[in-house]
Amino acid sequence: MTSTPSSTSFSAWDYVVFTLMLVISAGIGLYFAFTGGGQRSSADFLVGGRSMTAVPVALSLTASFMSAITVLGTPVEVYQYGAIFILICFAYVLMVVVSSEIFLPIFYRLGITSTYEYLETRYNKVIRLIGTVLFIIQTVLYTGLVIYAPALALNQVTGVDLWGAVISTGVICTLYCTFGGLKAVVWTDVFQVGIMLAGLLAVIVQSVLLQGGVSTIISDSYQGGRLNLWDFDPNPLRRHTFWTIVVGGTFLWTSVYGINQAQVQRYISCKSLFHARMALYINLVSLLAITLCAVFSGLCLYSVYKNCDPWTAGVVSAQDQLMPYLVLDILKKYPGVPGLFVASAYSGTLSTVSSSVNALAAVTITDLMRPYLSLSDKQLSWASKGMSLFYGVVCIGMAGLASLMGGMLQAAISIVGVIGGPLLGLFSLAVLFPCANSKGGLAGLLCGLALSLWVCIGAQIYHPLSENNRPLDLLTYGCNLTLPADGLNWTIGLAERTKDDFVLKEENLDRPWLADNWYSLSYLYFCPMGTLAVIIVGLIVSVFTGGRQLKLQPGLTLSKEDLTCYKAYNAFKEKITGSSGKLDLAQELEKTFGKTNFAFCDVESSAPTP
Repeated sequence: MTSTPSSTSFSAWDYVVFTLMLVISAGIGLYFAFTGGGQRSSADFLVGGRSMTAVPVALSLTASFMSAITVLGTPVEVYQYGAIFILICFAYVLMVVVSSEIFLPIFYRLGITSTYEYLETRYNKVIRLIGTVLFIIQTVLYTGLVIYAPALALNQVTGVDLWGAVISTGVICTLYCTFGGLKAVVWTDVFQVGIMLAGLLAVIVQSVLLQGGVSTIISDSYQGGRLNLWDFDPNPLRRHTFWTIVVGGTFLWTSVYGINQAQVQRYISCKSLFHARMALYINLVSLLAITLCAVFSGLCLYSVYKNCDPWTAGVVSAQDQLMPYLVLDILKKYPGVPGLFVASAYSGTLSTVSSSVNALAAVTITDLMRPYLSLSDKQLSWASKGMSLFYGVVCIGMAGLASLMGGMLQAAISIVGVIGGPLLGLFSLAVLFPCANSKGGLAGLLCGLALSLWVCIGAQIYHPLSENNRPLDLLTYGCNLTLPADGLNWTIGLAERTKDDFVLKEENLDRPWLADNWYSLSYLYFCPMGTLAVIIVGLIVSVFTGGRQLKLQPGLTLSKEDLTCYKAYNAFKEKITGSSGKLDLAQELEKTFGKTNFAFCDVESSAPTP
């Protein structure tokens, strides 16, 4: 058997393309640091002076969401479990509607910098601090893993130096975050989302040419059981069904887009509520485009290796290495193109890390420093830069810790993910239920966290049964064939092996009842379980501790006037009845969707005072 691709497979042109991506990203950050007066205040640095428009913010939202895990992991998910994952697109649509209609109006109206400011206004200072600390722990841990995991996969296949890639991406990202602030993060994200799309499209185009057309890839996928799109089994233990992906995915990504500081910080940087909402819906289009490309890349991966799976055959040691392996296999005769794919994977890393670093700096300044220290705006601006530098170093260090975690890597990512559900429940309780008080919020949050962590840790100890995961067959009988297009010559001579060879014989294991039921819950239900636990417990405790007598400040909970459909209905009604005077429909919509952010009060002094 020939060896796996080595550093000789990665040409000088590939390194040039990869380095160019890093240089351009750094250049964008330096441009925004030294033009237009620089970052003169903490508001300039953390929220772009609240002057951003919809399109760049939309692409930044997409880039922040699409990490290297998307570029490398989604195709492998489709390769092993089938294209049912594409149903996540329905969850994206629901997530955008919920985020723009329920959470966005509240955060934008209050003119906050940190989402956790809202928790103090709605509950109390203790809950704000707990929410801030949970966010910092979640983000630092996840960001370190996002840096290390793709670097390890690419290193073992392409020969790109592991720590050279980790440190260079971390340093470049920290550099433009520290000097350029949110504007640099947003505009580098715009550049990086283009690189991610280009890398995936390069794989798709070459695979289609190699396999003889899209119809061949679809046919191979159908025969291999990969077009398993419609599975309406309501069993919550099944890993992926229509319900787990759509319902669980909606909760999961609402916890990212609806309340996560890294995303909300972009909404409130927009110059009007209309631009903020438009950013979310434009982001939906780019989300769907990248997801479709990633899913189809997984079908291409299966079509190429349908008779000789490199992972089953032992040619690669982990499934995360399959996509970079495919790239070198089918694109290495085109100098620079493998480098483009590696650049696309690292663009996902850069965009996620930069968003995280900027968000971490924002919550630290807003929640942990400004309320307790008397600092001028200039001092806060310098402190913001210092915090960006600090968290950049911390995330690089976290990548080093991730390298020591070994088999616990996947467990750590899962544990980080369960924090989002209880936090979503805490915010939902505050926004949707006026009777919720601080006692109910705190009790619900603690119960939701305990429940989510219990199930997640149990799932790592007792892995779900194969009948719930349902991995599809991976074959090796064709591994003695030479792949076309100057592919690698495999003469393994292995007998055919399928998924059953890689599944533990559960019938011989002494597994408790909880392992096959409670701990086998689909991982996509961890988030809704935590969210609902917080809401239910929070409401019960609030009702029994005087929540019904709670008097809230106006604007802290959702009202019908916040809903787009209600505003559009009123505008249309006034247009029909003529009660709006000389205002036409477009003007009325502009009036209702315009600037409603309190942060603009000081710059709109020319507006008449009511």
